[in-house]
Amino acid sequence: MRIVAALGGNALLRRGDPYDAETQAAHVTEAVCALAPLTDRHELLITHGNGPQIGLLAAESTADRELPRPYPLDVLGAETQGMIGYWLARELRRAVPNREIAAVLTTTVVAADDPAFARPAKFVGRGYTAAEAERVAAAYAWDMAMDGTAWRRVVASPEPRGIVELPTIGRLLDAGCVVIAAGGGGVPVLEGQGGPEGVEAVVDKDLTAALIAERLKADALLLLTDVPAVFRGYGTDRARPLSHATPGQLRGLRLPAGSMGPKAEAAARFAAHRPGAYAAIGAMTDVAALLTGGAGTRVESPG
Repeated sequence: MRIVAALGGNALLRRGDPYDAETQAAHVTEAVCALAPLTDRHELLITHGNGPQIGLLAAESTADRELPRPYPLDVLGAETQGMIGYWLARELRRAVPNREIAAVLTTTVVAADDPAFARPAKFVGRGYTAAEAERVAAAYAWDMAMDGTAWRRVVASPEPRGIVELPTIGRLLDAGCVVIAAGGGGVPVLEGQGGPEGVEAVVDKDLTAALIAERLKADALLLLTDVPAVFRGYGTDRARPLSHATPGQLRGLRLPAGSMGPKAEAAARFAAHRPGAYAAIGAMTDVAALLTGGAGTRVESPG
């Protein structure tokens, strides 16, 4: 099988964890221990989140008084791909020394007229007081919004339209490499006459994983998170895990946009566009059972 496995943010940092390198590297080791057995019989592409990491780098860049302005988000996205890709590749080489491993710096094409640019809503970086938020908004032309009790920067999260490195990624998989790609949804770029140009935005990692899985004709898309399945009635005393769903049924649940919603939409898109293939949402520790339908939520088109 050709499998795309999308690691959630909990694969590197969990709620309450310190942001130090040792903690993240330890979690990467745990993720690789779960994924490595898949390489025995399958082609494997791994994607990953980068939300906490890009937020940390953004805060450091903003606080650096030697910089005339903070580093742009496309550059920070590339930095996090390199860092996390290095950790994953290192641990995979230790776990499966008989396989070639390739971490591919990946750029994701977005459209300049995407409606998300007119309605930035994705939180990035640390929280600010009202006075601080007014200052940084004026200094850097940032959009700010309330997140709980603090103000934070908000940026656009446009739809992924294409992957610049897709042919290269496909050839690496065909050659038997385990590939790490599209970290954080990929570095967002606009296509222009002079070639791709980075843009201040972030792309949803799960939607990018679904796009890659569809275009590379994957047999399975695994969306790995810190919960065992999608729950019907989540947050109520009648919550029940959902073992199977069609794309329409999953979309009908109207899951929270800030957590399970993007995973559900990614699973629905892939299953709808790849009849005969399936997506599965569940815990990273259940990855083997997700492939057999013994755990998680399996999403398939009817018929």
